[in-house]
Amino acid sequence: MAGDRVSVKRALVSVSDKAGLVPFVRRLAAAGVEVLSTGGTASALREAGVAVTAVESYTGHPEIMDGRVKTLHPRVHGAILAVRDNEQHMRQAREHGIVPIDMVVVNLYPFEKTVAKPDVTLAEAIENIDIGGPAMVRSAAKNHRYVAIVVDPGDYAAVASEVEAGGLTQATRERLAVKAYRHTAKYDTAIAAYLAKAYHAGR
Repeated sequence: MAGDRVSVKRALVSVSDKAGLVPFVRRLAAAGVEVLSTGGTASALREAGVAVTAVESYTGHPEIMDGRVKTLHPRVHGAILAVRDNEQHMRQAREHGIVPIDMVVVNLYPFEKTVAKPDVTLAEAIENIDIGGPAMVRSAAKNHRYVAIVVDPGDYAAVASEVEAGGLTQATRERLAVKAYRHTAKYDTAIAAYLAKAYHAGR
C-alpha cells in the first residue's frame, strides 16, 4: 500500500458476464498482476492467450459437485479477508500457504435472465443461484481497505488505469465496495421474489 493506494499483485477473476474481460485482464497481466481464475473464465482467458493460474491449482482442491464448490476454500477467503497490518492474520496466512489476493473481479450467475425464460424450471432456476460468487464479492467488499472488488464491466477501463498508475485509491475501493453490496442485494432480492412466487402461488 502506497499512500492510500493498494497495489495489485494478485487478482481472482471469475465472471458470468465476459463482456470486456479479455482486454481488461490483458492490461492487468501487462501490469504484472498474477491472475487466478475458475472454470469457463479461465478457459476464455487461456483461449485468448492470457496466462492464468487455475484456482484449484492454488487451493490444491478440485472443483466438485458440478462446480457448486470451487472457491469456497480458506486459501481463497483467507487471501481476501486477511487484514494486512494484523500480524496474527498474516502469520496464519503464511502458516497455511495463503497468498493475499488484492483484487476480486466477479459477477454472478445470470439468475434474473434465467428466470425470465418462459419455460424455465424451478430446478434450473435454483442451479443458477450463485453461492461462491456472492461470498467472494462480500468478502472483498468487507475488506475494501486492502482489496478492490469489481462487479461491473463498466468499471474495467478505469480500474485498469489505476492499477497501471500504481494501485487502486481508497476512494475507488470505497465506491466499488458500495456498488458490490448493491449488486448482491439486488441479486438476493430477485431470488427471494422468484422463490416466494414459486412456493406461495395459489396459497
